[in-house]
Amino acid sequence: MLTITDTAKQQIVSIMESQGRQGDGLRLGIVGRSSAGFRYTMNLVEEGQESPDDLLVDSGAFKVFIDPQSAPHLDGVTVDYIDDGLHGSGFKIDNPNPVWTDPLALRIQELLDERINPGVAAHGGHVELLDVKDSTVFVRLGGGCQGCGMVDVTLRHGIEALIREELPEIQQVVDTTDHASGSNPYYQPAKG
Repeated sequence: MLTITDTAKQQIVSIMESQGRQGDGLRLGIVGRSSAGFRYTMNLVEEGQESPDDLLVDSGAFKVFIDPQSAPHLDGVTVDYIDDGLHGSGFKIDNPNPVWTDPLALRIQELLDERINPGVAAHGGHVELLDVKDSTVFVRLGGGCQGCGMVDVTLRHGIEALIREELPEIQQVVDTTDHASGSNPYYQPAKG
């Protein structure tokens, strides 16, 4: 299911040792998608902090915990560590899985990439497609859109209107963004 190269294992073990966290595991998961690919999270996990639903992979040097939602999208993944003096160093995840397999989700992602995100980028924002279930699209807004006082107008009269115009089978667009944590909104929300 998952391959972690020897170079990546050595780097992860080195991090564990430098933080005094020998015996910890590694949590690997998917936290988002875009046309560029999946977005990942990698964190150290203390023993006992894993979830009973997690898929467990023994790398030989440590255990890797994968949440059930991420597991199907991490099948066949290779985690490597690249140390390139010119471009820096870091973990590289090679994932052979398609970002979207659902044709409707693919069409929505294309619409976001080609028409919606270029518009919201003018205000420092971006829209990320999280999922499509039945006739509902789930998105998360970031950058200047997160916490923006005009987010409802952007969502209903911009994003949702365009998606529904292009894809009439979509009935609703749900914003899952935590707008209270926005730190640099394009328009400040009204007070009071």
